Amino acid sequence: MEKHIYIFSGLGADEKAFQRLNLDNYKVTHMRWIKPGGDETIEAYAKRLLEQVISPKPVLMGLSFGGLMAIEVSKYIRAEKIILISSVKTKKEIPLPYRMLGKIGFQKLFPLQSLRHPNFITNFLFGARSEEDKELLKPMLENTDIDFLKWAMDQVAEWRNEFIPGNIIHIHGTADRVLPYRNVKCDYTIDDGGHMMVLNHAAEVNEILQEIIK
Repeated sequence: MEKHIYIFSGLGADEKAFQRLNLDNYKVTHMRWIKPGGDETIEAYAKRLLEQVISPKPVLMGLSFGGLMAIEVSKYIRAEKIILISSVKTKKEIPLPYRMLGKIGFQKLFPLQSLRHPNFITNFLFGARSEEDKELLKPMLENTDIDFLKWAMDQVAEWRNEFIPGNIIHIHGTADRVLPYRNVKCDYTIDDGGHMMVLNHAAEVNEILQEIIK
């Protein structure tokens, strides 16, 4: 029976973030982000996303913020596996500065619009070193929905999850500057992989995925 993989992209990213992954042998659905309510919680939002999941016991795959959503969705359905890439499993893996800045509402004061324009800071954070990396990152930043970004940053800062599903598999890079490697406990490590390693370390990510999705 063909496996069905539901993919949750990261903030500002869409299915193009996964363009270098080899998922030809699987049925793939890229989850569509929907407009959140102003005070909607991540738990309530996950319930609304469930309308897009129609296959029994699917594989859920989440990149960055998408990993948080994959975990939240998995609380309402039976998933065969939950795969996190460059993400976190619990509130303890979210860097303390993020949580502290979230408490004072920093994300509401910071000019998030500036993140839509590639610069040395965004290139540094995402690990975009080569010109090719920068060109791949550019459309993801430019297509970022600022209202969704503000809401999602609130949810990351306030995420209280401590539940780790037994069927979760976490892939992380040692050079991730957005969600530092030292904060997480992962199952697979990609040396020198940054936050956009799904693109610029795709061969290594593919090798791991072929091993764990059987």
